[in-house]
Amino acid sequence: MNYAEALDYIQQIGRYGISPGLDSIRELVGRLSNPQDGLRFVHVAGTNGKGSVCAYVSSVLQCGGYRVGKYTSPAVVDCREEIQVNGSFISKAAVGRYVGQIKAVCDEMASEGLPHPTPFEVKTAMAFLYFRDKKCDIVVMETGMGGLLDATNIVADTCVAVLTSISADHMGFLGKTLPEIASQKAGIIKKGCHVVTAAQAQEAMEVVSAKAADMGCPLTVADGKAAEHVRLGLERQRFDYRALKKLEITLAGQYQIENAVIALEALKALEEFGFPVKEEKLRAGLAGAAWPGRFMIVDRNPYFILDGAHNEDAAKKLARSLESYFPGRRIIYIMGMLRDKEYGKVIGLTHSLADQIITVTPPGNSRAMSACELAAAVAQVHGKVTAADSPEEAVEMARLLADKEDVIVAFGSLSYLGRMMEIVEKADRKP
Repeated sequence: MNYAEALDYIQQIGRYGISPGLDSIRELVGRLSNPQDGLRFVHVAGTNGKGSVCAYVSSVLQCGGYRVGKYTSPAVVDCREEIQVNGSFISKAAVGRYVGQIKAVCDEMASEGLPHPTPFEVKTAMAFLYFRDKKCDIVVMETGMGGLLDATNIVADTCVAVLTSISADHMGFLGKTLPEIASQKAGIIKKGCHVVTAAQAQEAMEVVSAKAADMGCPLTVADGKAAEHVRLGLERQRFDYRALKKLEITLAGQYQIENAVIALEALKALEEFGFPVKEEKLRAGLAGAAWPGRFMIVDRNPYFILDGAHNEDAAKKLARSLESYFPGRRIIYIMGMLRDKEYGKVIGLTHSLADQIITVTPPGNSRAMSACELAAAVAQVHGKVTAADSPEEAVEMARLLADKEDVIVAFGSLSYLGRMMEIVEKADRKP
């Protein structure tokens, strides 16, 4: 199977939808000789910040001399970015080879009347095969959704279980209340691991603490408020954390300080499992971490920023960052949302900062909310909103509206941010 055939196959099996539970992935990896066994993991769950924490931890471990696998989703620019070893994407040839191998097993399962594995289960199995064959020392992996019933939770040897901020998201699958959602996220906690959690709301913290205690796991709370001498910036940010002074990160966004603190505590916990990193390498790894689509600057004069804020907690963090970085500046939004997300809450938390709002339909997604639907929702609270016919038109409109001192912010569903990045870069290359 070649790369194009592999992508087509994964798209085709999307008709099987989302199927929380471990029976199917357990059967799939079992028939593939359980490639996840023998690998050691940093397993990351939570509502927001998972990818950023994975980026920090994997970058530091790589700088420390370890062979590091990283599995995150969804992709923003290239679907191969979901599976990496030491910062390099899985090759197209490897994708074709592994998906061909996995398809044979899936066909076998389906012929026996078993449920066909979903795209996420197929990609998860591919990641395990790749990391095993690459002989990774450690794998940094985020859950796709939830934790307890997520396909990634088939792993057994979790060194550190990390829980980023927990809030309402995927409520149709994870539960209607914060304790229910927290219980699903905390499902990644296993006996023998060290638990590192962000400072959670009381209801969520009680669930996480109880789960850690039940499993006999040490628990560390990584409180972003403990960071001192914070200097925010769009190009680089600096802070002190405990004995570490003048740490530097290049990921923008006020919330990235909290994510970096979580990563630092996870790295400290990893020392117990034989993964020490010298301070100079830790500093280099933090500074070198990259994560697309999170308060990402793709152009200047005017600033053009991409951010995957698609739920209530992320919208609050985006609004705080815009207020911190651009006080008094005129801001133009491009918004694209999925219909099953909390678009009303996202609008309510962000609309007051925008002078103009342009809505767009995220392309190629059956769950996309149309630009007209989103514009109608925005119009209930904001008087200057326009629905664009395409992402290209949205970018063109925003740039026509913006002066050099203004700020354009495209946010919402991660599914369209890669396309927005391509459009901006293509426009910049024109003579």
